[in-house]
Amino acid sequence: MGQGSSPTVKEFRVRAVRAPMVEPHRTASGVVAESPLVLTDITTDSGVVGRSITFTYTPAALVPTATFIRNLEPLVVGEPLAPAAIAGKLSARLRLLGTQGLVGMALAGIDMALWDALARTHGVSLTGMLGGVVRPIPAYGAVGYDGPDGAARTAERLAGRGFRGMKAKIGYPTVAEDVAVVRAMRDAAGPGVTLMVDYNQSLTPAEASARMRVLDAEGLAWVEEPTLAHDFDGNARVAREAVTPVQCGENWWGPLDLRHAIDAGASDLVMPDVMKIGGVTGWMQAAAIAHVHAIPVSSHLWPEVSARLLCCTPTAHWLEYSDWWNPIMAEPLVIDGGMTQVSNEPGSGIDWNESAVQKFQI
Repeated sequence: MGQGSSPTVKEFRVRAVRAPMVEPHRTASGVVAESPLVLTDITTDSGVVGRSITFTYTPAALVPTATFIRNLEPLVVGEPLAPAAIAGKLSARLRLLGTQGLVGMALAGIDMALWDALARTHGVSLTGMLGGVVRPIPAYGAVGYDGPDGAARTAERLAGRGFRGMKAKIGYPTVAEDVAVVRAMRDAAGPGVTLMVDYNQSLTPAEASARMRVLDAEGLAWVEEPTLAHDFDGNARVAREAVTPVQCGENWWGPLDLRHAIDAGASDLVMPDVMKIGGVTGWMQAAAIAHVHAIPVSSHLWPEVSARLLCCTPTAHWLEYSDWWNPIMAEPLVIDGGMTQVSNEPGSGIDWNESAVQKFQI
């Protein structure tokens, strides 16, 4: 590539797969039994391929999301490989439609693939492309909505793998049952393990405040999404009345949602989801806002990409580790001693196990 030249976007390849999960993940709001994923490959005119994963939560959204990404291809092909500029262009074109929901997911899928392609073009990791340095980030493991006995078994298994942080899904009929899960995890995991819990938006603000008064005695690192994610005033009320920090962010769409939540005092901590926050471009904007407000930033899902982004996040806190799409990954993220082990290989850490992709493609 000569001086002054820049690669351009040549074409998209978009595939829909339904990857199996080792075991269903139960929450107070429902059960996730498989991973419906859109895999996007964007090729440049120099032959470099950038990849991304879009997780649609439900199979009903899988084909529509894949189709929408394909439909955006004509707006991107021929453009210089400049992810932030393309993100701005697409956002402007879709402003009347809105850039949340399936639209936001599609835009983030394109953005993540473009950043992966840009990093690969320059032969550096995504972390290096963004000016960061690869370093270990503490990771926590997930405990499902499985009652005290199930939570204890999972906590013991995670502790055996070296995780020093664990987060349980709660929201049982009574707060006493919530507390029983927390204590069962602590007994099983042993001393020195950081515990968090997640209500998955299942309570009203009044219910959340009442339960937080009980949970405040349990020494938790945070209580996540006690009430509706976009009820900023409701979350702010809970946060004001509680001693335990409130954690929100995985369901905020774009940096503007994060800014409004911070302005409202809706969350003591933040944990953006790289897909919903606007891809790599949106994450970096959100991380800058959090930095200005000195708010710790954790991640939601996307462990490979998120680990690299947290290395560039000044107030990086915890990485949420999940293995939901490991079956279609060539090299899933490695966790050793409860810490991320991020390589310096070019890109964002996304490469396909093609035989598995072919097997699970629809």
